[in-house]
Amino acid sequence: MTTSIGERTHTRHGTRRVDAKRTEARLRVVYPFDLKATYALTGDRLVIGRRPDEPSQPRLSHPTVSRHHLVIEWDDRAGAHVGTDMGSRNGTWIDGSPAHGPRPLAANSVVRAGDVLLVYETGRGLADNEAPGVSLEAIPGEAPPVCLLRAAMARAARDPSPVLLIGETGTGKELIGSEIHRLSRRDGDLVTLNCAALSPHLVESQLFGHVRGAFTGAGETAPGVFRAANGGTLFLDEIGELPAALQPKLLRAIQEGEIQPVGSPKTVRVDVRVIAATNRDLAADVERGGFRRDLYARLALWELRVPALRERRGDLFDWIRRLHEKWIDRRSSSVETPAFEADAAEALLLHNWPENLRGIDRLVHELAGAGIGGSIALSQLPAWLSVREDATAPRPRGEVPAPGSGPGTIRPPTPTREELESVLTRLGGSVRATAKHFGRDRRQIYRWIEAFDLGHLRQKNDGP
Repeated sequence: MTTSIGERTHTRHGTRRVDAKRTEARLRVVYPFDLKATYALTGDRLVIGRRPDEPSQPRLSHPTVSRHHLVIEWDDRAGAHVGTDMGSRNGTWIDGSPAHGPRPLAANSVVRAGDVLLVYETGRGLADNEAPGVSLEAIPGEAPPVCLLRAAMARAARDPSPVLLIGETGTGKELIGSEIHRLSRRDGDLVTLNCAALSPHLVESQLFGHVRGAFTGAGETAPGVFRAANGGTLFLDEIGELPAALQPKLLRAIQEGEIQPVGSPKTVRVDVRVIAATNRDLAADVERGGFRRDLYARLALWELRVPALRERRGDLFDWIRRLHEKWIDRRSSSVETPAFEADAAEALLLHNWPENLRGIDRLVHELAGAGIGGSIALSQLPAWLSVREDATAPRPRGEVPAPGSGPGTIRPPTPTREELESVLTRLGGSVRATAKHFGRDRRQIYRWIEAFDLGHLRQKNDGP
């Protein structure tokens, strides 16, 4: 699907032609729910409307969509797809802003055509046969990052080496660990320990066990989670919180397959596959001296990144449905599955979801607990959903809100360091093109570059 195109690059020696790879992208219709469809952006121009002229162009059969509603085109200079309204009756918005003129699309941009909502997705989607055995019920979603995650899980599952899951809080890391354990077909149990939930003097005993009388209160011998997981899998949540004094002991347990219970002079052999999870940047912790480099290297033999919810917006409503069904099953309730009106659905898609799946669980609980189901209006959404990214998301150092922003103002989301690095690299370090890509002022791009320490990627003749 990826198409190579020519792009003009200006240098001190004149203009030369270089090859640049066009972003592999698609638009996924996510609302109304009965219009679900996916449009691959493989050509130079895609017209979306109720009755486009060409049979190959997508037809959105919805009364709020005009005959020729909007056009998505590839912009060579910006190195991005841009969307423009075509004089439609009910308008086009991209990330909450009117698309009267060309507006660049970033990964997971929300496109609204009348009352139809689409999500712009980038990256290669993978077929199910590239993630054999991974349960779509346990790890659902069609967004490209989720497809990549399932494929990585399938590769890692049969290997007894440790797995490190890195992702924000609430992204479902324990669910992923459980599915990897199931796929591994190990005979033993899956045992879970949260390293952040225990006091430092108890962690060693919890991990490796203790003998009777090893310390005050140790009235009985305890096996510890390593022996409890013998033959199976040990899931260590919040591994970044493990005290420094225990890190070499954990390394030995993983590397040598031996543990030493507290108070015992003898070691015990164990056969345990370790899956660790964290919401911290362990690589950065290693550089700061807060986490052992050798332990990180051992844990990260399989390092899987779990995408945040804002990186898989196209799967949002499916998660709402799933968590609503779980809420109903636990309470034998009859509250209808939320359907949402267009304004409410758009607000949900544009929300930053700092709590990820826990935020959806909170939303479902508040709506269903109040008996609100069926078609839900914007005014019926919980008040905390009106707080935009400007007030909820951590902002890189030095970033300030743009004039006119604040509660109720929807702005394109702040990119992650990886997203900004990828765009800068693809656009040859051009701040001007990067600003156009993200729909932000150039000064904001400079702030992000400084905050994320990416100055080495910027063109040297591209301004201050």
